[in-house]
This record gives sequence, C-alpha cells and structure tokens, in this order.
Amino acid sequence: MASIFSRESLNPGVRSREVFGWAMYDFANSGYTTVVITAVFAAYFVGGVAGGAPWATLAWTFALSISYAIVMLTMPGLGAWADRTAGKKRLLMTVTVGCVLSTAALAWVGPGQVALGLFLLVISNAFFSYGESLTASFLPELAKPEAMGRVSGWGWSLGYVGGMMTLGMCLAYVLSAQARGESGSQFVPVTMLITALVYGAAACVTFLLLKEHSAPQPEAPVVGIWQSLQRLRQTLRDARPYKDFSRLMACAVAYQGGVAVAITLAAIYAEQVIGFQPQETMVLIFVLNFAAFFGAFAFGYAQDRIGHKLSLSLTLVGWILTCLIAAFSSTKEIFWWAAIIAGLCMGSSQSSGRAMAGMMIPPARLGEFFGLWTFAIRLASILGPLSYGLITWLSGGNQRLAIGATSLLFVLGLVLLIPVNVARGHRMAQDGSTDD
Repeated sequence: MASIFSRESLNPGVRSREVFGWAMYDFANSGYTTVVITAVFAAYFVGGVAGGAPWATLAWTFALSISYAIVMLTMPGLGAWADRTAGKKRLLMTVTVGCVLSTAALAWVGPGQVALGLFLLVISNAFFSYGESLTASFLPELAKPEAMGRVSGWGWSLGYVGGMMTLGMCLAYVLSAQARGESGSQFVPVTMLITALVYGAAACVTFLLLKEHSAPQPEAPVVGIWQSLQRLRQTLRDARPYKDFSRLMACAVAYQGGVAVAITLAAIYAEQVIGFQPQETMVLIFVLNFAAFFGAFAFGYAQDRIGHKLSLSLTLVGWILTCLIAAFSSTKEIFWWAAIIAGLCMGSSQSSGRAMAGMMIPPARLGEFFGLWTFAIRLASILGPLSYGLITWLSGGNQRLAIGATSLLFVLGLVLLIPVNVARGHRMAQDGSTDD
C-alpha cells in the first residue's frame, strides 16, 4: 500500500493507510452514480416508471436539479459548521447513512410510482452530494500541494473501480434475472439493494482509517442550516479576492454542466436514441468506467508534471469531441467511441478540477470553501442536465440536438479557464495575499 500511496506525496503525520481509507470513499459512492444516476435507474425511470412519457426525461433532470439546489444552499453552512467543530468526519458518516438508506428505498419504486421515485431520487442524490463535498475537503489535509493531482487521481481511479465492481455485480444479477424471464420492474429493485449494500460496506473502511486532522475553531461564527443562504452570500464575498479560485469556479460551472449531462443522461441517450438494450447499456457504462479509471489515474500523475491547467484543457477538448461524435452517431459502434473518449475525459476532468480547487483554498477554511466549490459544481449539475431536458422537450424529443448543444458548455469552460493562474492562486491561499 505504501508503494501505491507514496508517503513522499503526503503531508507530515499522514499515513498511507489513511489515504487508502480516504480513497475508499470514492470507491464506495461511485456505485451510486454508476448504477442509480447513470446506468440503471435513470433509464428504468424514463422507460419503466414513467412509461416512456414525453416529459419523463425533463422530470428526471428536474428532480436532480432540485436535489442540487438543496445542496447548493445548505452545503456552505454545513461546511462552516464542520470547520468550527472539526466535525467533517462525523458529518460525512451522517450523510452516508442517509444516502445508503434512501438508495435502498428506491427498491420499492415500481411502474407508475413517479412521485415516489422522484422524491427518493432528490433525497438520495442530496445526501450523495454532501458526502462528495465533505470527502473532497480532506484532500488538502492529506496531500502536499505539489502532489494533489496524483492523490486526487488515486481517489477518482479507485472510485471507478468501485463503480465497475458495483455495476458488474448488478449486471450479473440482471443477466441471471433475464434468463429466468424477469422484467425490469423485478430486477431493477434488487440492483438498488446491491448498490446500497456496497456503498455502506465500503464506506466503513473510510470511517475506520480516515482521521480528522483539522483543529476546532470555536471563534468561528455559528451557522445553522437555515442560515446557510446568508452564509453562502458571505462566503462568496470572502472568496471574491481569491480571483483565480473564483475564475476556476466559473469555469467549473460551465464544463461540469456538460459532465453532469454525460453522467445523468448517458443511459437514457444510449437506449432512447442509439437503441441499446438494458444489458448492453450496463456493459457500455462498465467500459466507460474502466476508461475513466485509466484516465483519472494517468492524468492524476500527468497534471502534476504538465500542470493542472493544461491537463484540464486537454480533457475539455476531448469532451467537445465526445459530444460531436455522440450527436452524429448512426450506429452502436460509432457511439462506443464517444463513450470511451468520455470515460477517459470524465475521471481526468473531475480529478483535475478537485486538485486545482484544493491548491487555491485557504487551509483554515477547507470545509467552507469546498462547500462553495460544491455550490459551483451543483449549479453546473442543474444547468447542464436541465438545459438538455428542456431542449429535448421543446424540440419534440430531439436528443441529438441536445447532446450537440452540450458541447458548447465545454467550449465555454475552455474560454473561462484561460485567465486562471494556478501558481498565483496557490500563493494567495497560503499567505493570504490577494493582489494580482
């Protein structure tokens, strides 16, 4: 383990086993996004629960948008509380239990139960998003600044292993269920239980090994959940002098909107437009996760060598290519190329963004500023999929037009990335200087 999680990359006092525990949370929660949001429940909701109704894709994206809006408004306040009490780990445990239980509850959603499915989707995805933000806030405590890229890449790559394992278990069950003549309403609920079980079991490794390194800050103001909106505005004001961090957040709103489209709508597009069968879609997403594992791990090292900014730029170009190939795909074989490129870019773009943000956040305000980073990511997760759903609905179901338009989000991300200076942003975070 020490050879993989090199101590040369870690801060003093941080042990390799602790970083493994931190990375295992990415392993744990990736099954949720892979099975629930991407590969299985999304397509099942549109085709099975909602019966393929014209509004089904829009309803799916709207429910996700509600969950992201909840997180946007509350995470900065929760992050500030975690910083004040040194309670990031305790809060992470709480939201994990919430996500595991609500994911398991999705097993009770059957055909026609649209309201129940949307409600549980909002709850489970909100808890998932809280956990994603909290685990990211541990990164600067664990890794040295010059190694954040590779350590972040370790987490993302291990996460895709978790996603593949969970999806593989679900695929094995689905194939056996189909061989017995079962329908989606019979085998999809079991995949939700499998996903919840893997999430909860793997997260226990994190809670066993990961330590809380931050010290309590009793002088920090008390921020309740219902005060988060006011705290968010204050945090935005406090972050404004950190110009490169602010510019990176604007960039993330653009490109992460496109990534959110790929994560939340890949299975729907594959089945509704390209003609994939459910088991083919699961294999497709499995391969996409394998490519994402390789991309996150390889680019994690590459970004420390060639620079975070150049690494992120290359992945955004790849995303543009992905959208155009998907929009003009006429066969399953062509669409496979789009999926592979998307996988390579998915892990690397998300890993690069998290590492860059960690470089530019003041050490004493990790939870709060990563809450702000979550605000930007969740805003993107609202704008991207919701715009896709609206374009699809307004164009009479033309999802090719919607995925083609998504490429513009990555173009905008490239443009907004140009003025970001990582070295300057890191200096500002470390010494408190906010001068250009």
